[in-house]
Formats: sequence, structure tokens, C-alpha cells
Amino acid sequence: MKKMVSLLMSVVFLAVPVAPALAQSMDDPVKEKAKVLASKIVSDYEVSGIQYAIRDHGSVVVSGGAGLKDKAAGTPVTKDTMFGIGSVSKMYATAAAMKLVDSRQIELDKPLTTYLKDFRMADERYRKITPRMLMNHSSGLYGSHYENGFLFDDNDTKTHDQLLTKLRSEHLKADPGEFSVYCNDGFQLLEILVERMSGLSYSEFLNIHFGQPLDLSSTKTPRDTFDRNRLAKTYAPGSDKAWPVENVNLIGTGGIYSTAEEISKFGDVLIGNRTDLLSEKSAKAMQSHEYRKGLWVPEESNAFNYGLGWDAVKLTPFDEYGITALSKGGDTLMYHATLTALPEHDISIAVLSSGGSSIHNSIMASNVLLEYVKKKGIIKEILPEKISQPAVKTDMPSELRAYSGLYGATDKMINLDIKDGEIDMPALGGLTPAQKFVYTGKGEFKNNEGNLTVSFDRLKNGKTYLKLNALLTFPGLGQTVMVVYESQKLDRNPLDPATKKVWEQRNGKLYYALDEKITSVGYTNQALLTKEITVNADYGYASGTKIVNKNKAVNAAVVPVMNGRDSFDLNFYKKNHKEYVTIAGQTYIKGDDIPPFSHGSSEIRSIPYNGQASWYRIDKQSAGRTLTVKAPADGEFAVYDAEGKLVNFSKISKQYSAVLPEGGLVVFGGHAGDVFKIDLKKN
Repeated sequence: MKKMVSLLMSVVFLAVPVAPALAQSMDDPVKEKAKVLASKIVSDYEVSGIQYAIRDHGSVVVSGGAGLKDKAAGTPVTKDTMFGIGSVSKMYATAAAMKLVDSRQIELDKPLTTYLKDFRMADERYRKITPRMLMNHSSGLYGSHYENGFLFDDNDTKTHDQLLTKLRSEHLKADPGEFSVYCNDGFQLLEILVERMSGLSYSEFLNIHFGQPLDLSSTKTPRDTFDRNRLAKTYAPGSDKAWPVENVNLIGTGGIYSTAEEISKFGDVLIGNRTDLLSEKSAKAMQSHEYRKGLWVPEESNAFNYGLGWDAVKLTPFDEYGITALSKGGDTLMYHATLTALPEHDISIAVLSSGGSSIHNSIMASNVLLEYVKKKGIIKEILPEKISQPAVKTDMPSELRAYSGLYGATDKMINLDIKDGEIDMPALGGLTPAQKFVYTGKGEFKNNEGNLTVSFDRLKNGKTYLKLNALLTFPGLGQTVMVVYESQKLDRNPLDPATKKVWEQRNGKLYYALDEKITSVGYTNQALLTKEITVNADYGYASGTKIVNKNKAVNAAVVPVMNGRDSFDLNFYKKNHKEYVTIAGQTYIKGDDIPPFSHGSSEIRSIPYNGQASWYRIDKQSAGRTLTVKAPADGEFAVYDAEGKLVNFSKISKQYSAVLPEGGLVVFGGHAGDVFKIDLKKN
């Protein structure tokens, strides 16, 4: 889910004051640290409201927040304000499945097909997938089916209901258990597994087995009935108008709402302190160092080292103090969360926000928690921040030039040219800008500041990987370390001239989603509904996939940790002289084949029989005119300018007229057969 979130991280929110109801006494260094960091995140990191809580041996010892729950009403965040928690929801799915282990209804290492008889794939290796592999991200599944997973005021279960059907036509990208790479579909399968084995809906299971015993009155799913006004509001860039409620219908993956205090209470279950709800054995199993089992980076300080459900079971910087720390982060398109726990000390912290990023929340959580364990005498001092030394270039061994070539990961390719001990490196991981790296010895290249290091690893699968070791500093918040494989070196895949010509014509072309409901959060940002096909015909690859023939390309890279997530194949076809492509079960139309918007008045637009969205190009004849739409009950439309910027989305604005910008797009959505009456007038 984090990949989709990165597209919205440019949202700018207004800085708002600390909530008076949660203001803490400044005679406590822990409360002061929490208040300062929370206020910093609100003022500088695109957050409208934030909430945090520390629990120690079963009791909340610090609880606070900053910013506003509702800008229009001026309502501050309180301890009862609810937030979406994104992928922290995976810990609930993992715990739910582990309860089935405790009751001997399932076994971690038996094939999933033992329990889900209708789970099938077009790849016989699927029979080897186990519940453990779903929890540690090593199933080999391509990654995520996001279609209609993020909707405004709409808890449609289509994504959940159709997952098994979609998987039947899909392949695996690796042998089950070969390596771990973040995989949302694994936790959707856990959700289905819990339902099938318990005979309850997933929401009912969570409420009966965790919600009621723990008195989690603020922990809900989109399928639950509760007061949505308790949720922190979310906002469009530069606007004080609240967006509708975001429902993440991928519940096992990221659909839960909660509060910081209640997440910290659930943390007691995860670290083995509520053996009436989850056995100590299961809690310990979740903390196992699963990342050691497959292809992985060496055991060094890192924000990623998977357990069962957990992103990290050996989280930096706590490992430097000899403290075991567990961590799980989560991002929806609007909400962000982190849970960090110290199981040996029965301490946990949760940080939730509207806007921002789980990375920011995680850094805050670590720094506040360090202050807390120092206060308790668990550590004597907090280590100073790491200081990077500027890169000093040295002579590069000539054999390193062999690492030049094309590298790929999901939906991206990097062409590296190593010469004279230098690499012009593009932006990496969405967190670092394009810059020059120089050779500094020991097989490593560093950027000028010395906080980023890239090197090349050849792993036991015979593949060569570009490895990134990043020390990232966020002003006013602190630091984090990430060690990941950025991409995989791709072998040349020669194409015949005819195939090469077809793919070259697709290079740089945009394709637009047709299957996304008009209630989708994706319509707030055109980029979320668009696929740009990038082609390197000389090497024989497109958007990180290996070209097979004129109309098909298959996943090529098997990149562990994060950058190999959400893999896909490309399948192009033509219908009625228009080109389409299917990606992860979704259909996209080529932008060049989108018809122009008619400039006549009082015309009718209807949704086709298959219910797909209807896109139109705004040509010169329609540009500058005012479009007024009379929409059916569940119909909406959106308008974008030539740069893809949202001009109007009626689901949010409730405005059913807009001036059409030249070169932009209009999209209508609703139910099959829905009719829109439009009026287009000159201004």
C-alpha cells in the first residue's frame, strides 16, 4: 500500500496548534519530547492531526496529540479521535490466524490448500504456499490487487470477493519461501482463511476475539456500524474542505480504524501479555527472525527485517542498545500509523496521523520511546545522531565496470553506466533525489554527503542486485536507516524487428484505468489511475517486465524486501481499433484512443454495459466551456487539466459544473446503463 501513498505525499496541510485537551506537563522529558515532535510533524510534514500513546505493563503512561480533527469546526485531536491505521492492520490479521493455530484449526507450515480448497493458480507451485509464507511475505505472489480497495463512503466487498477468482489465472514470481518481498495479497488470503475456518465474517471475528475482551470500542472496520464523525478528517491539497470517509476495503491488509491507546492495548496481545487471547508461543513465533530464511540483506541495522506480520523484529536504533524492538508501519492514501513494541520490557508506542507518512511516525515513535526507556533507567544515554562523512573518491577496480547495464524492479528500470569511478544515479526509493555517486573503496559508491551508499550483491539465486544503504535525516524529527535491494540486473532479451517496433511505439504512452469505481479515492489523483509504459527495446524490457511478444510482457525482476512488491504482467489487446492493457486484473485504455469530448449542448453520456468508466479528451472545441452535469443517483464525474491536476471531482466537491481545460480529461462513472445529461456552454 505504501507505493500508492507516495503519490500523495506532496499534499500541503495547514499547521495547527497542539490540542489543549491533550497538552502535557513540560516537567516530564518524555511528554515534552512527544509534544515537540508531534507539533513538528504537524507544522512541517503535511499533517493535519496526530495522536500518540505509550503503554507500559498494561497501563497508558503517556497520551497526547497535536493538530485538528476537523479544520472547519476547529476541533482538536483527542485521545478518542479515530484514524485509519493502514498496514498496521496486518498485525490483526496475523494475530487472528495465530488464534487458529492456538486452537489447532490450522498449522503454520501446512499448504494453504489444506484449508482453502478453492485456492488455485495457473502455476503449480502455489500448492507449496503456507500460512507462514503469507505472514512473512515469502509466498511468491505478485503482490497486490488494489482494484476498488480504496473508496469514499463505500464499503464494497468486490476486492475481497473476487481475489480467489483473479488468482486462478495468475502465476508466481518466485518459488514459495525463496525470498520475502512485501505482499498485500497474502494478508487478504489470511482474512479469507480466518473467515472460512471460523465461520464468521472477518469483522465479527476481530470483534468477538479481540474487540470485546479488550474493550476496543474504537477499533472498527469499514463493515462495522459506528459513528464516522469520530474519524479524523482528511483534506485535499490547500483546502479546508474535508474529504469523504476513506474506506480501505482490503481489511486484512489495511482496513482497520482505531486510536493510539487502543493499538497500544492490542500491542499487549502481540508481545504475549494476554495469553487468554493469544498464547505466548504464538506471540513468540510472530517475533521470529523470518528474514534469515531467504534472500535478504546482511544482518545490519535496518528498518526492515520481517517476522510474522512485523516489518521489523530487530529494529534500528534499538539494536544498538541491545534492546529487541518490533515495528509495523502502515499507510493508506490519507492515514498513517506505526506501532513499535519492546517485548522484553512490556512497553509499546503507537503514533497515528492524518496526512504525512508512517516513516515520520516511526521516527517519532523511536525517539520518544528512547526518551522513555532512558527515564526508566533501561539505557543510560541516548546515542548521538550518526554523522555521515563526505565521499572521498578513490581508484575503482576495472572489473566493477561489468556492473553497468539495465536494472529493473516493479514498474521501473534504471540504466547504469559506471565509468571513471562514477555513477549518475536517478532518484532512489522515492526518498532520495537524482545525484552522482563516486567510488570510495570496498566495492561501494557514495553520494557527495556520504549518507547514501550503493553496492552490488550477487545472491545465491545467481542474480545481481543494486543494494542501497541509506541514512535518512528528517529535520526536526531524527534519523532512520534503510537497507534494501533497489533493483535487479537484467539480462539482454533480444527482440525481432517487428516486435521491437511495436513496443517502441508504446514508449512513454499513458493508459487509463477503466475498472475503478467512481467512488474511488484514486480519482483525487490522476496518477493513481494511470500507467505510463516505459520501454527499453534494445534490452527487451518494458516497465520492469520482460517482453515476450508484440502484446505480452511478464514480470522479470525478483527483488527482495520492498522494491519487488506489486509485480505485474502486461497484456495488450485491441478492440474496436482501440488498444487496451490488463495489469493485475485491471483494464486500462490507451490515452491516444480516448475519444474527444463533444462540444454539443444537452447531450447524453451513459455508462457502458460492463460498468467501466468513460474517459474523454478535452479538445480545442470543448476547451474553455462550462460543463454542467445532471448525474444519476450514484454517478459522479471528474475533470483534470493537461498536467493531470484535479480540477473538480464531484464526489468530493458536490459541484456539478466545471470549466474544461484544453488538453485535459473528463471521466464519468456509475452503474452500468447510468445516464448523465450534460450541458456545455461558452463562457
